[in-house]
Amino acid sequence: MRILLDTHAFLWMIFGDERLGESIRAQIVHPQNEVFLSVATLWEIAIKVSLGKLDLAIPFEQMMEELLNRYAVRVLPISIAALVAVSKLPFHHRDPFDRLLIAQAIVENIPIISRDSIFSNYPVKIIW
Repeated sequence: MRILLDTHAFLWMIFGDERLGESIRAQIVHPQNEVFLSVATLWEIAIKVSLGKLDLAIPFEQMMEELLNRYAVRVLPISIAALVAVSKLPFHHRDPFDRLLIAQAIVENIPIISRDSIFSNYPVKIIW
């Protein structure tokens, strides 16, 4: 199964946060699942690091490379089709990063792991 991770799901995974839950964690690390992280998520993390809102134990670039490899996470680029989809989404959600993740999930027809209840207002499959 293909899975797209919301930013908090990825961060909770790498920091071992119990809010993720064992069943969700198991789906992320399951060898038959193809796990994706949007480049928008990497951008959001980079912004949070630069603003001092997220503290990492090692430099951002080193962490991303190591973690993407450790968890076999593939980076999902932002396509023109996803941007077009963003332009057509109703404004149930105001966060630009989340809106892009929703659009990518719609365009790629991929379920998203997210605890954000607002995602359910859109035609995406949510795993939680």
